[in-house]
Amino acid sequence: MFAKRGNMDDLKDFLEPLDVEILNEDAGFTDGQLGQHIKIFTGEIPDLDGIDLVIIGSGETRGSCRAIGVVNAANQIRKQFYRLHYWHDQIKIADLGNIKPGATLSDTYAAISTVTAELNAHGITVIFLGGSHDLMLGMYNSFKSNKKQIETTCIDAKIDLQGNSPFREENFLLEMLTGEPNFIRHYNHIGFQSYFVHPRMLETMDKLRFDCFRVGVVREHIEEMEPVLRNTNLLGFDISAIRNSDAPSNQLTPNGLTGEEACTLMQFAGLSPNLSGVGIYGYYSFDDHHELSAVQIAQMLWYFMDGRNKRLQESPLTERHNFNEYHTLFAEVDTLFLQSKRTQRWWMQLPDNKFISCSYNDYLNASRNQIPERWLRTQERDA
Repeated sequence: MFAKRGNMDDLKDFLEPLDVEILNEDAGFTDGQLGQHIKIFTGEIPDLDGIDLVIIGSGETRGSCRAIGVVNAANQIRKQFYRLHYWHDQIKIADLGNIKPGATLSDTYAAISTVTAELNAHGITVIFLGGSHDLMLGMYNSFKSNKKQIETTCIDAKIDLQGNSPFREENFLLEMLTGEPNFIRHYNHIGFQSYFVHPRMLETMDKLRFDCFRVGVVREHIEEMEPVLRNTNLLGFDISAIRNSDAPSNQLTPNGLTGEEACTLMQFAGLSPNLSGVGIYGYYSFDDHHELSAVQIAQMLWYFMDGRNKRLQESPLTERHNFNEYHTLFAEVDTLFLQSKRTQRWWMQLPDNKFISCSYNDYLNASRNQIPERWLRTQERDA
Protein backbone atom coordinates (compact mmCIF):
# COMPACT_ATOMS: atom_id res chain seq x y z
CA MET A 1 0.00 0.00 0.00
CA PHE A 2 1.12 3.58 -0.59
CA ALA A 3 1.60 5.04 2.86
CA LYS A 4 2.28 8.57 1.62
CA ARG A 5 -0.24 9.34 -1.07
CA GLY A 6 0.77 13.01 -0.90
CA ASN A 7 4.24 12.21 -2.18
CA MET A 8 2.77 10.59 -5.27
CA ASP A 9 0.52 13.59 -5.89
CA ASP A 10 3.62 15.79 -5.72
CA LEU A 11 4.84 14.05 -8.89
CA LYS A 12 2.34 16.18 -10.79
CA ASP A 13 4.86 19.03 -10.52
CA PHE A 14 7.14 17.08 -12.88
CA LEU A 15 4.63 15.46 -15.22
CA GLU A 16 2.33 16.54 -18.04
CA PRO A 17 -0.96 14.59 -18.22
CA LEU A 18 -1.96 12.75 -21.37
CA ASP A 19 -4.60 13.86 -23.81
CA VAL A 20 -6.32 10.52 -24.32
CA GLU A 21 -8.11 11.80 -27.41
CA ILE A 22 -4.75 12.02 -29.20
CA LEU A 23 -4.08 8.35 -28.54
CA ASN A 24 -7.57 7.08 -29.13
CA GLU A 25 -7.91 8.15 -32.74
CA ASP A 26 -10.49 5.65 -33.89
CA ALA A 27 -13.57 4.16 -32.34
CA GLY A 28 -11.84 3.22 -29.11
CA PHE A 29 -9.98 0.20 -27.78
CA THR A 30 -11.52 -3.23 -27.43
CA ASP A 31 -11.56 -5.09 -24.12
CA GLY A 32 -8.62 -7.19 -25.30
CA GLN A 33 -6.32 -4.24 -26.04
CA LEU A 34 -3.87 -2.69 -23.61
CA GLY A 35 -5.46 0.74 -23.97
CA GLN A 36 -8.45 -0.52 -21.97
CA HIS A 37 -6.30 -1.80 -19.10
CA ILE A 38 -3.69 0.91 -18.44
CA LYS A 39 -4.27 3.46 -15.69
CA ILE A 40 -3.63 6.85 -17.27
CA PHE A 41 -2.70 10.22 -15.76
CA THR A 42 -5.12 12.67 -17.33
CA GLY A 43 -5.52 15.16 -14.47
CA GLU A 44 -4.92 13.41 -11.18
CA ILE A 45 -2.26 10.81 -10.45
CA PRO A 46 -4.10 7.45 -10.61
CA ASP A 47 -4.05 5.02 -7.71
CA LEU A 48 -0.78 3.14 -8.11
CA ASP A 49 -1.43 0.48 -5.51
CA GLY A 50 -0.54 -2.88 -7.08
CA ILE A 51 1.04 -1.32 -10.18
CA ASP A 52 4.10 -3.17 -11.52
CA LEU A 53 5.20 -0.94 -14.42
CA VAL A 54 4.88 2.79 -15.03
CA ILE A 55 5.43 4.33 -18.47
CA ILE A 56 6.65 7.93 -18.71
CA GLY A 57 7.48 9.80 -21.90
CA SER A 58 10.10 12.43 -22.61
CA GLY A 59 10.65 14.70 -25.56
CA GLU A 60 13.92 16.15 -24.22
CA THR A 61 16.58 16.34 -26.96
CA ARG A 62 18.88 19.17 -25.84
CA GLY A 63 21.63 16.66 -25.16
CA SER A 64 21.50 15.36 -28.73
CA CYS A 65 23.36 16.40 -31.85
CA ARG A 66 19.88 16.44 -33.41
CA ALA A 67 18.42 18.80 -30.79
CA ILE A 68 15.10 20.02 -32.14
CA GLY A 69 13.22 21.00 -29.02
CA VAL A 70 10.47 18.91 -27.47
CA VAL A 71 9.19 16.11 -29.72
CA ASN A 72 6.15 13.83 -29.46
CA ALA A 73 8.10 10.56 -29.65
CA ALA A 74 6.44 8.93 -26.65
CA ASN A 75 2.91 9.56 -27.90
CA GLN A 76 3.71 7.88 -31.22
CA ILE A 77 4.93 4.81 -29.33
CA ARG A 78 1.88 4.87 -27.05
CA LYS A 79 -0.49 4.84 -30.03
CA GLN A 80 1.04 1.55 -31.15
CA PHE A 81 1.46 0.03 -27.68
CA TYR A 82 -2.12 0.70 -26.58
CA ARG A 83 -3.40 -1.21 -29.63
CA LEU A 84 -1.56 -4.42 -28.71
CA HIS A 85 -3.46 -7.17 -26.95
CA TYR A 86 -3.26 -7.68 -23.20
CA TRP A 87 -2.02 -11.24 -22.63
CA HIS A 88 -0.39 -10.72 -19.24
CA ASP A 89 -3.16 -9.76 -16.85
CA GLN A 90 -0.96 -10.34 -13.81
CA ILE A 91 1.16 -7.35 -14.87
CA LYS A 92 -0.49 -4.05 -13.95
CA ILE A 93 0.53 -0.90 -15.86
CA ALA A 94 0.08 2.83 -15.42
CA ASP A 95 1.00 5.68 -17.76
CA LEU A 96 1.97 8.91 -15.99
CA GLY A 97 2.25 11.08 -19.08
CA ASN A 98 5.40 12.97 -20.00
CA ILE A 99 8.22 14.57 -18.03
CA LYS A 100 7.99 18.36 -18.17
CA PRO A 101 11.12 19.75 -19.84
CA GLY A 102 13.17 21.77 -17.34
CA ALA A 103 14.54 25.27 -17.83
CA THR A 104 17.89 23.58 -18.43
CA LEU A 105 18.89 20.06 -19.42
CA SER A 106 20.13 19.48 -15.87
CA ASP A 107 16.67 20.39 -14.58
CA THR A 108 15.18 17.67 -16.77
CA TYR A 109 17.70 15.17 -15.39
CA ALA A 110 16.69 16.21 -11.87
CA ALA A 111 12.99 15.73 -12.64
CA ILE A 112 13.65 12.25 -14.05
CA SER A 113 15.72 11.39 -10.98
CA THR A 114 13.01 12.54 -8.56
CA VAL A 115 10.22 10.66 -10.31
CA THR A 116 12.31 7.49 -10.71
CA ALA A 117 13.35 7.48 -7.05
CA GLU A 118 9.79 7.94 -5.79
CA LEU A 119 8.35 5.18 -7.95
CA ASN A 120 11.23 2.77 -7.25
CA ALA A 121 10.75 3.38 -3.52
CA HIS A 122 7.29 1.84 -3.92
CA GLY A 123 8.60 -1.18 -5.84
CA ILE A 124 7.50 0.07 -9.27
CA THR A 125 9.66 -0.41 -12.37
CA VAL A 126 9.88 2.78 -14.45
CA ILE A 127 10.05 2.76 -18.26
CA PHE A 128 11.03 6.03 -19.98
CA LEU A 129 10.22 6.44 -23.67
CA GLY A 130 11.83 8.95 -26.03
CA GLY A 131 14.48 11.62 -25.76
CA SER A 132 18.22 11.20 -26.23
CA HIS A 133 20.34 8.57 -24.48
CA ASP A 134 21.89 11.05 -22.03
CA LEU A 135 18.55 11.10 -20.14
CA MET A 136 19.79 7.85 -18.63
CA LEU A 137 21.88 10.11 -16.35
CA GLY A 138 18.67 11.24 -14.66
CA MET A 139 17.73 7.65 -13.87
CA TYR A 140 21.26 6.87 -12.65
CA ASN A 141 21.17 9.92 -10.36
CA SER A 142 18.16 8.46 -8.57
CA PHE A 143 20.29 5.48 -7.51
CA LYS A 144 23.22 7.76 -6.77
CA SER A 145 21.13 9.95 -4.45
CA ASN A 146 20.21 6.81 -2.50
CA LYS A 147 23.88 5.69 -2.48
CA LYS A 148 22.89 2.39 -4.03
CA GLN A 149 25.50 0.34 -5.90
CA ILE A 150 24.04 -0.91 -9.18
CA GLU A 151 24.83 -2.89 -12.30
CA THR A 152 24.07 -0.96 -15.48
CA THR A 153 23.64 -2.09 -19.08
CA CYS A 154 23.44 -0.15 -22.34
CA ILE A 155 22.28 -1.61 -25.64
CA ASP A 156 23.69 0.74 -28.26
CA ALA A 157 25.62 0.69 -31.55
CA LYS A 158 28.12 3.16 -30.06
CA ILE A 159 29.80 3.50 -26.67
CA ASP A 160 29.09 7.06 -25.52
CA LEU A 161 32.48 7.95 -24.04
CA GLN A 162 33.54 10.65 -26.51
CA GLY A 163 35.02 13.18 -24.12
CA ASN A 164 35.74 15.73 -26.88
CA SER A 165 32.11 15.83 -28.06
CA PRO A 166 29.96 18.86 -27.13
CA PHE A 167 26.85 16.65 -27.08
CA ARG A 168 25.83 14.99 -23.84
CA GLU A 169 24.39 11.93 -25.57
CA GLU A 170 27.89 11.13 -26.89
CA ASN A 171 29.76 11.43 -23.58
CA PHE A 172 27.28 10.88 -20.72
CA LEU A 173 28.90 7.54 -19.85
CA LEU A 174 32.01 9.42 -18.71
CA GLU A 175 30.04 10.90 -15.83
CA MET A 176 28.30 7.63 -15.05
CA LEU A 177 31.40 5.46 -15.08
CA THR A 178 34.08 7.82 -13.73
CA GLY A 179 32.24 10.46 -11.67
CA GLU A 180 32.88 10.62 -7.93
CA PRO A 181 31.37 9.33 -5.77
CA ASN A 182 30.57 6.44 -8.08
CA PHE A 183 27.89 3.83 -7.62
CA ILE A 184 28.39 1.68 -10.73
CA ARG A 185 29.33 -1.75 -9.43
CA HIS A 186 29.53 -3.15 -12.97
CA TYR A 187 28.79 -2.00 -16.51
CA ASN A 188 27.78 -4.06 -19.58
CA HIS A 189 27.52 -2.88 -23.16
CA ILE A 190 25.50 -4.97 -25.61
CA GLY A 191 25.46 -4.65 -29.41
CA PHE A 192 28.28 -2.20 -30.16
CA GLN A 193 29.43 -2.04 -33.79
CA SER A 194 33.23 -2.13 -34.05
CA TYR A 195 33.63 0.52 -36.76
CA PHE A 196 32.09 3.11 -34.39
CA VAL A 197 34.39 2.29 -31.46
CA HIS A 198 38.10 3.10 -31.02
CA PRO A 199 40.08 -0.07 -30.16
CA ARG A 200 41.73 1.66 -27.18
CA MET A 201 38.29 2.39 -25.74
CA LEU A 202 37.59 -1.33 -25.61
CA GLU A 203 40.99 -1.96 -24.02
CA THR A 204 40.14 0.54 -21.31
CA MET A 205 36.75 -1.02 -20.71
CA ASP A 206 38.38 -4.44 -20.40
CA LYS A 207 40.94 -3.17 -17.89
CA LEU A 208 38.05 -1.90 -15.80
CA ARG A 209 36.55 -5.42 -16.04
CA PHE A 210 33.49 -4.05 -17.82
CA ASP A 211 31.89 -6.43 -20.31
CA CYS A 212 31.30 -5.33 -23.92
CA PHE A 213 29.59 -7.54 -26.51
CA ARG A 214 29.93 -6.86 -30.23
CA VAL A 215 26.70 -7.03 -32.23
CA GLY A 216 27.88 -10.13 -34.13
CA VAL A 217 28.54 -11.99 -30.87
CA VAL A 218 25.15 -10.95 -29.52
CA ARG A 219 23.35 -12.17 -32.62
CA GLU A 220 25.22 -15.49 -32.68
CA HIS A 221 24.85 -16.20 -28.95
CA ILE A 222 21.89 -14.12 -27.84
CA GLU A 223 21.05 -16.59 -25.05
CA GLU A 224 24.30 -15.52 -23.35
CA MET A 225 22.79 -12.05 -22.84
CA GLU A 226 20.08 -13.36 -20.51
CA PRO A 227 22.38 -13.72 -17.47
CA VAL A 228 23.83 -10.26 -18.24
CA LEU A 229 20.39 -8.66 -18.19
CA ARG A 230 19.27 -10.75 -15.21
CA ASN A 231 21.82 -8.95 -13.03
CA THR A 232 21.01 -5.46 -14.38
CA ASN A 233 19.40 -2.74 -12.25
CA LEU A 234 19.31 0.02 -14.87
CA LEU A 235 18.98 -0.49 -18.65
CA GLY A 236 19.32 2.01 -21.48
CA PHE A 237 18.30 0.84 -24.97
CA ASP A 238 19.23 3.18 -27.85
CA ILE A 239 17.36 2.24 -31.01
CA SER A 240 20.54 2.87 -33.02
CA ALA A 241 21.32 -0.72 -32.00
CA ILE A 242 18.47 -1.94 -34.26
CA ARG A 243 19.11 -2.07 -37.99
CA ASN A 244 17.47 0.64 -40.07
CA SER A 245 15.21 -1.73 -42.02
CA ASP A 246 13.55 -2.80 -38.75
CA ALA A 247 13.63 0.65 -37.09
CA PRO A 248 13.67 3.37 -39.80
CA SER A 249 14.07 6.10 -37.18
CA ASN A 250 17.64 4.81 -36.68
CA GLN A 251 19.59 7.09 -39.00
CA LEU A 252 23.03 6.07 -37.70
CA THR A 253 23.60 2.76 -39.47
CA PRO A 254 21.88 0.24 -41.75
CA ASN A 255 23.22 -2.64 -39.64
CA GLY A 256 22.49 -3.97 -36.19
CA LEU A 257 20.10 -6.17 -34.27
CA THR A 258 16.96 -7.43 -35.94
CA GLY A 259 13.59 -6.44 -34.54
CA GLU A 260 13.09 -9.96 -33.20
CA GLU A 261 16.47 -9.86 -31.42
CA ALA A 262 15.60 -6.51 -29.83
CA CYS A 263 12.35 -8.05 -28.54
CA THR A 264 14.25 -11.06 -27.17
CA LEU A 265 16.64 -8.79 -25.25
CA MET A 266 13.71 -6.88 -23.78
CA GLN A 267 12.09 -10.17 -22.78
CA PHE A 268 15.34 -11.12 -21.02
CA ALA A 269 15.28 -7.74 -19.26
CA GLY A 270 11.72 -8.35 -18.09
CA LEU A 271 12.87 -11.62 -16.53
CA SER A 272 15.31 -9.76 -14.27
CA PRO A 273 14.29 -9.56 -10.61
CA ASN A 274 16.73 -6.66 -10.16
CA LEU A 275 15.68 -4.27 -12.94
CA SER A 276 13.93 -1.14 -11.68
CA GLY A 277 14.61 1.38 -14.46
CA VAL A 278 14.48 1.12 -18.28
CA GLY A 279 14.88 3.81 -20.91
CA ILE A 280 14.29 3.42 -24.66
CA TYR A 281 16.02 6.33 -26.37
CA GLY A 282 16.84 7.80 -29.75
CA TYR A 283 13.40 7.62 -31.34
CA TYR A 284 12.56 10.55 -33.64
CA SER A 285 9.10 10.29 -35.13
CA PHE A 286 9.87 12.54 -38.12
CA ASP A 287 12.31 9.89 -39.41
CA ASP A 288 9.88 7.03 -38.83
CA HIS A 289 8.49 5.73 -42.12
CA HIS A 290 4.96 4.36 -41.65
CA GLU A 291 5.54 4.52 -37.85
CA LEU A 292 7.40 1.19 -38.05
CA SER A 293 9.93 2.20 -35.39
CA ALA A 294 7.07 3.06 -33.03
CA VAL A 295 5.54 -0.35 -33.74
CA GLN A 296 8.92 -1.97 -33.08
CA ILE A 297 9.32 -0.24 -29.71
CA ALA A 298 5.72 -1.05 -28.77
CA GLN A 299 6.39 -4.72 -29.42
CA MET A 300 9.61 -4.51 -27.38
CA LEU A 301 7.51 -3.24 -24.47
CA TRP A 302 5.07 -6.11 -24.97
CA TYR A 303 7.95 -8.60 -24.75
CA PHE A 304 9.25 -6.84 -21.63
CA MET A 305 5.85 -7.52 -20.06
CA ASP A 306 6.06 -11.12 -21.27
CA GLY A 307 9.40 -11.54 -19.51
CA ARG A 308 8.04 -9.91 -16.37
CA ASN A 309 5.11 -12.34 -16.43
CA LYS A 310 7.45 -15.35 -16.79
CA ARG A 311 9.55 -14.02 -13.92
CA LEU A 312 6.59 -14.57 -11.59
CA GLN A 313 6.96 -18.32 -12.19
CA GLU A 314 10.53 -18.42 -10.83
CA SER A 315 11.27 -19.90 -7.41
CA PRO A 316 13.78 -18.43 -4.93
CA LEU A 317 17.10 -20.28 -4.89
CA THR A 318 16.40 -21.44 -1.34
CA GLU A 319 13.62 -23.73 -2.65
CA ARG A 320 16.07 -26.32 -3.89
CA HIS A 321 13.37 -28.85 -4.79
CA ASN A 322 12.50 -26.56 -7.73
CA PHE A 323 16.06 -26.78 -9.13
CA ASN A 324 18.27 -29.41 -10.67
CA GLU A 325 21.69 -29.50 -8.96
CA TYR A 326 24.94 -30.26 -10.81
CA HIS A 327 28.25 -30.53 -8.95
CA THR A 328 31.32 -29.92 -11.11
CA LEU A 329 35.07 -29.64 -10.65
CA PHE A 330 37.18 -27.33 -12.81
CA ALA A 331 40.73 -26.09 -12.19
CA GLU A 332 40.56 -27.79 -8.77
CA VAL A 333 37.48 -25.73 -7.88
CA ASP A 334 34.44 -27.63 -6.70
CA THR A 335 31.31 -25.71 -7.52
CA LEU A 336 27.56 -26.15 -7.85
CA PHE A 337 25.29 -25.26 -10.74
CA LEU A 338 21.55 -24.84 -10.34
CA GLN A 339 19.00 -25.11 -13.15
CA SER A 340 15.45 -23.95 -12.62
CA LYS A 341 12.86 -26.63 -13.36
CA ARG A 342 10.35 -23.90 -14.17
CA THR A 343 12.26 -21.49 -16.45
CA GLN A 344 15.36 -23.59 -17.34
CA ARG A 345 17.66 -20.70 -16.29
CA TRP A 346 21.06 -21.35 -14.68
CA TRP A 347 23.02 -20.13 -11.63
CA MET A 348 26.65 -20.80 -10.69
CA GLN A 349 28.18 -20.88 -7.21
CA LEU A 350 31.29 -18.85 -6.38
CA PRO A 351 33.94 -19.79 -3.76
CA ASP A 352 32.19 -17.53 -1.22
CA ASN A 353 29.04 -19.66 -1.76
CA LYS A 354 27.21 -16.79 -3.46
CA PHE A 355 25.30 -17.71 -6.62
CA ILE A 356 25.51 -15.64 -9.80
CA SER A 357 23.45 -15.79 -12.99
CA CYS A 358 24.99 -17.89 -15.74
CA SER A 359 24.10 -19.86 -18.86
CA TYR A 360 24.03 -23.49 -19.96
CA ASN A 361 27.25 -22.80 -21.86
CA ASP A 362 28.99 -21.89 -18.58
CA TYR A 363 27.95 -25.25 -17.17
CA LEU A 364 29.24 -27.08 -20.28
CA ASN A 365 32.62 -25.32 -20.02
CA ALA A 366 32.92 -26.20 -16.33
CA SER A 367 32.06 -29.84 -17.03
CA ARG A 368 34.94 -29.89 -19.56
CA ASN A 369 37.34 -28.66 -16.87
CA GLN A 370 37.41 -25.16 -18.39
CA ILE A 371 37.01 -22.08 -16.22
CA PRO A 372 33.82 -20.26 -17.32
CA GLU A 373 34.74 -16.72 -18.35
CA ARG A 374 31.77 -15.33 -16.43
CA TRP A 375 33.04 -17.02 -13.25
CA LEU A 376 36.59 -15.76 -13.82
CA ARG A 377 35.63 -12.14 -14.53
CA THR A 378 33.38 -12.01 -11.49
CA GLN A 379 36.25 -13.27 -9.34
CA GLU A 380 38.57 -10.65 -10.82
CA ARG A 381 36.09 -7.84 -10.11
CA ASP A 382 35.56 -8.99 -6.54
CA ALA A 383 39.26 -9.49 -5.83
